[in-house]
Amino acid sequence: MGLFDGKRGLIMGVANDRSIAWSIAQEVMNQGGQCGFTHLPDRADDDKQRNRARVEKCTNTHPNAKFLTPMDVQRDEDLTRVADVVAREFGTIDFLLHSIAFAKTDDLKLDTIDTSRDGFALAMDVSVYSLIATCRALRPLLNPKAAICCMTYLGGEKCVPGYNVMGICKAALDATTRYLAHDLGPQGIRVNAISAGPVYTLAGSAAGVKEMLAVYEGMSPLGRNITNEELGKTGAFLLSSMSDGITGEILHLDCGFSTMGSPGRLAEKMRG
Repeated sequence: MGLFDGKRGLIMGVANDRSIAWSIAQEVMNQGGQCGFTHLPDRADDDKQRNRARVEKCTNTHPNAKFLTPMDVQRDEDLTRVADVVAREFGTIDFLLHSIAFAKTDDLKLDTIDTSRDGFALAMDVSVYSLIATCRALRPLLNPKAAICCMTYLGGEKCVPGYNVMGICKAALDATTRYLAHDLGPQGIRVNAISAGPVYTLAGSAAGVKEMLAVYEGMSPLGRNITNEELGKTGAFLLSSMSDGITGEILHLDCGFSTMGSPGRLAEKMRG
């Protein structure tokens, strides 16, 4: 008996086998859950369909991966189409994982004060509004006690130089999590977020994850970084009935880094 036996859901945000969304999806599927997946649409002139191919390398390896469809979260008509696909394949769903964020590289490299107006709007639309829009599109398909989980980061709570405009997006995502939890609560639907420590992903590479890994290892009470296995288990917990009484929460998965008020043992290493 698996924790997700008889349950079905949608996974958004797998880019390759290092994606946080894939770590969580694997745990869910290994526990019996059936998952549908979305991928970033390919350009019309991309005959090799590279975005789809990267995700297919993951989904083709697991029998509980039931479908894969493109999704442009900036187009309401595409969200409606994906909802139709979910309804046709699954009928209703028990969980939704939102692991999508984007900002222009040029804006990420700038100080926050120099963020372009169109870059700010784009980052907020893809990274934050997409959660609202997707929940609205899928709301008729969400079963009572369904669970929604998104991915945030400490840069939305504290200033993390280099994270810049994406930190503002994560702050907005944190607030969105709480407001959606209120809106969907009467249906018994829960909405939570994981604030994960740094891991090697495509998005993490753009945000300077290499340098952050060393800082987290040095400062965190556990003296190490999180693992993909831990990400999978924590995400599965929030999407499962094991967390039925939890909603509107930001769960920090960072080996305790966010609890620290000083550099801790990292300072001792620097003095040494």
